[in-house]
Amino acid sequence: MGTVFSFDVRAPVLPGVAAALEDAVAWLHHVDRVFSPYRPDSVVSRLARGAARPEECSAEVREVLARCEAARRATGGWFSPVAGGVLDPSGLVKGWAVERAAERLRAAGARHVCVNGGGDLQFFGGSAPGVPWRIGLAHPLRPGALCAVVTGHDLAVATSGTAERGAHILDPHTRAPARGPAAVTVVGRRLTTTDAYATAAFARGAKAADWWESLPGHEALAITRDGGSWHTTGFPRWGTLLVAGP
Repeated sequence: MGTVFSFDVRAPVLPGVAAALEDAVAWLHHVDRVFSPYRPDSVVSRLARGAARPEECSAEVREVLARCEAARRATGGWFSPVAGGVLDPSGLVKGWAVERAAERLRAAGARHVCVNGGGDLQFFGGSAPGVPWRIGLAHPLRPGALCAVVTGHDLAVATSGTAERGAHILDPHTRAPARGPAAVTVVGRRLTTTDAYATAAFARGAKAADWWESLPGHEALAITRDGGSWHTTGFPRWGTLLVAGP
């Protein structure tokens, strides 16, 4: 998937967790083979060029396509699995894959888990029994600085922006690079939707603030291109701001 993944499994670590970790890594490689738009032999590439039909695909591919459509509807079309007119569900697949990898570890008995896929994170449990996870959010305009710290148990954190990968998110309505904030971070419970909503919020740009207030179960923080910020009214429940508020 063109990025780095890491696993953080805290004590107590049961005997089956080591095998589950190998399984989770194998799962991520499998997802890349199936869903990568950069592999001409992937299922997604075959779908994009009309060499396969959705109804002929595996249950996991049909699930991803269905969840992409659900995210498109929930975001008013600001999340789209089509990039530049070509099928590309990457904006949802990475979060989905990370969430599934974390679930495999938890099913094996790991109680306190973090799986990080290129800065998008799924957490279960805490950093220790009774101790919440603490996640520092890098400031997109100030290298080495943080803009907020998110704290909690059983949560997902996803960030979309241009600081790391440049202008890679398209406006689904114009197909031009989106002119969103410098970065937008979304906090929820499950990374599949949290990651897709972060992509949609970035594409939506300044109009995203009002939309977020009407969206249950998720909170957001954005750093604007001029160094300012805005956040949803519920974001302080999850995070401590280290920059000026809205």
